[in-house]
Amino acid sequence: MLFPALPLLYFVVLNTAIIIFGYFMIKKAHSIFAWLLLLISLATIWFISGGMHPVVKMLTIITTAFISMKVIVTTESYKGKPTMLTFNQWLLFVVGWAGMRAQPFEYFGGAAVPGAWDMIKFGISRLLAGAMLIVLAHAIVRGSFNPTIIYITVSALLLVSFSLVLHFGLLSTSAGIWRLSGVHAYYLFNRPATSVSLTEFWGKRWNIAFIEMTTIALLRPLRHRLGNAAALLIAFLFSGLLHELALSVPVNKGFGLPLLYFFIQGLMVLLEKRLAFSGSRFLQNRMIARIWVFFWLVVPIPLLFHKAFLQEVIWRLAGL
Repeated sequence: MLFPALPLLYFVVLNTAIIIFGYFMIKKAHSIFAWLLLLISLATIWFISGGMHPVVKMLTIITTAFISMKVIVTTESYKGKPTMLTFNQWLLFVVGWAGMRAQPFEYFGGAAVPGAWDMIKFGISRLLAGAMLIVLAHAIVRGSFNPTIIYITVSALLLVSFSLVLHFGLLSTSAGIWRLSGVHAYYLFNRPATSVSLTEFWGKRWNIAFIEMTTIALLRPLRHRLGNAAALLIAFLFSGLLHELALSVPVNKGFGLPLLYFFIQGLMVLLEKRLAFSGSRFLQNRMIARIWVFFWLVVPIPLLFHKAFLQEVIWRLAGL
């Protein structure tokens, strides 16, 4: 059964409890308990999602991890500050927005923020582009091509298409809609193709929600204790562990590969910082810099999106 009723009921109850208890943790600024809540929640969702279809299992794990991390990040954000966030605003933030900063939702219900309709139109255009690529993938599968070529081409098309649909389509449209309600929502994927370094890509442009999460929950607390380099590498490894939960656990295969991908990214970002500190001009040539970024992002990408995940989740989501 694709949607087993009882485990999904447990999932709803679990995440409802996280939202309710999480709000009280934010009010009390209990960071340790917020991290403990994450561990308990992940252990619980792993236990109850065992018999689920890989796609459903992925979605339940991602949702639970995401909501739990919002508790941690919001607790850290409001530590030592007055908490203006009402429970209703907290609920809207958790359920309706993919970003990790809750403060913009303090202004929910206010005057519309400029740029809302531009975001909505941008998002809709990316949704349509992503849908067209999925249609193209279906056409290629039906063609009489070499199976290996079909697999590689279709997998690449589907990864791009789902990124367009989710990252640039749904999330941009969502940001625009929230702006109409007075929330200063923003693009969570900020022109990543313009990056001229991995530091810029991972630190400013790709998945701002993850940047917010790792910066507030890990980098700031650890930087003073362990130093910048160690804190940065731990943040990348933590991202790798979260991707293990999202990409390997649902299919029960590929363990260690997403973690290795983010370990490589962390090492390369540290190398960039070392080169910049030593005065190297290696990445000052924009063409060389773009090749560098493309190479390190794309060449090891089979580690991140391994074959089992592509076949059992991405292809299934596309109806293939």
